[in-house]
Amino acid sequence: MDTATFLGLILGIGAIFAGNIIEGGNTSHLFQAAAALIVFGGTFGATLLSFSMRDVFNAFKSLGLVFGGRPHPPSEVIEEILGILVKARKMGLIALEAEIKNITNPFLRNGLSLVIDGMTPAMIKDVLYQEIITYEEKMKNAADVLGAAGGYAPTIGILGAVLGLIQVMRNVTDPTKIGSGIAVAFVATIYGVGSANLIFLPMARKIMNRVKEEAFIRELIIEGIIGIESGVNPYFLKTRLNAFVSEHDKSE
Repeated sequence: MDTATFLGLILGIGAIFAGNIIEGGNTSHLFQAAAALIVFGGTFGATLLSFSMRDVFNAFKSLGLVFGGRPHPPSEVIEEILGILVKARKMGLIALEAEIKNITNPFLRNGLSLVIDGMTPAMIKDVLYQEIITYEEKMKNAADVLGAAGGYAPTIGILGAVLGLIQVMRNVTDPTKIGSGIAVAFVATIYGVGSANLIFLPMARKIMNRVKEEAFIRELIIEGIIGIESGVNPYFLKTRLNAFVSEHDKSE
């Protein structure tokens, strides 16, 4: 679980409710079914109109990157790679075939399969880097879906506000109906602006940050796999991978 995500949601939404209470407001007034239907239903419809069903489905699946933990630290990945290298030097590359099923990282498992199949380092790099590119494009589309939703929500919130005000003007002679119309009007605006800036846009940004972290870990794994295929000295490979991590940290 990613603590920052849950803490951010709690602080962001909680601050709005707390501020409302401090100002003497009633939190029950912030729950309006009509406003929620207009804003979230309209936003979802506009998003579906802009993207394919597959892109929207992938966006929902990508929420695991938002709420899940970060990728394994580089130090853990390096240690796992070195352990595999030691076994490969002792027992040979073919002997790693029995070890693959014990590897939890699917990218590392796939790379080792290519090594066992006898592919050259150049071919291994081509296949694995293409896999990274495909992964980044897929996740970027998922982030674009959430970003688009964050762009539509405020505008549809304004649309909900206008609809609420229309109801107020239609029932201006009936004071009992004015309150509900105004409530829908202003709450719809809150839903639109709030969901965009507290949920959709931050989640899109979080996905891209996670993708950047994962892409680096995968590049690190590729370097390790090439070292395993070459059968280099473990100390040399560890030094090279640590240098790879240091270089990445300097560029951040």
